[in-house]
Amino acid sequence: MRSIQLFFASALSLLLTTTAHAQVDQKSELFLTLKANDSLLFDIGFNTCDMDQSAALLTEDLEFYHDQGGITNSKEEFVQVMKSGICSGGEYTSCRELVEGSLEVFPLYQNGQLDGAIQNGVHKFYQRKGDGPERAGSTARFTHLWLITDEGWKIKRVLSFDHRPPDSE
Repeated sequence: MRSIQLFFASALSLLLTTTAHAQVDQKSELFLTLKANDSLLFDIGFNTCDMDQSAALLTEDLEFYHDQGGITNSKEEFVQVMKSGICSGGEYTSCRELVEGSLEVFPLYQNGQLDGAIQNGVHKFYQRKGDGPERAGSTARFTHLWLITDEGWKIKRVLSFDHRPPDSE
């Protein structure tokens, strides 16, 4: 009986000293900072193939998990994949659009200090062949693990998943 009481006392103590952190307010500095970084990564980096901009927001040991493209294990590999793929100057171009209202940010703390954040959202992709019309591509969900580094906010992990064709929404 004493061990059960001790267990519940310990569990209650843990619950009372653990702070739960929900999604931050969309007007908070953290949310707005990571939304701006999302724009730098995609609106400038991805959509215009500015790989320097993309690379500036990634850690060297980036891990990128894509449900259709597989796993990329470094920033260098990611940049090479982009340069030889959609940013190769080939026949097809791609554009990404964040689905309005889908972005969520959850802070990560270590020893009471903000250390990073998890960013979730939904985005749509569009493709264009040559000078032809832009056509709807896939819609997908994403999760980014952002960390605060000496150089600012950087993405360490990416999950890009649940890619669906445009007619399945």
